[in-house]
Amino acid sequence: MLKWVGLMAGGAVGTAARYGLSEAMHRWMGTGFPFGTLTVNMLGCLLGGFAATMIEARFAVSHEVRLMVMAGFLGAFTTFSTYILESSNLLKDGRWVWASINIFISIAAGLAFFKFGEKLANLL
Repeated sequence: MLKWVGLMAGGAVGTAARYGLSEAMHRWMGTGFPFGTLTVNMLGCLLGGFAATMIEARFAVSHEVRLMVMAGFLGAFTTFSTYILESSNLLKDGRWVWASINIFISIAAGLAFFKFGEKLANLL
């Protein structure tokens, strides 16, 4: 039962963090490009690499804590399905260049941010 409570708590916090950061980015950068989703996904990749490395290499944490952080918080925080929907909408609107930029940056930079998160964790 504890793992479910942790999973749901992590998910609730991750969802609220995703929504708040996305909204802040839309207010700052506008809504012509999905900057909010892109920012959330890149930060999620960074945090994913960092957390996975810290949990596996630095701290002996319970399965429940790992589940709460990785599946709960980060699973709710990152927005891959939203990224696909927004990329699809850009394509549907004939905005091929913006769609291509969004797809490329999300994949290439996401991997780079994940690796950077691993390196940050290894420095500690």
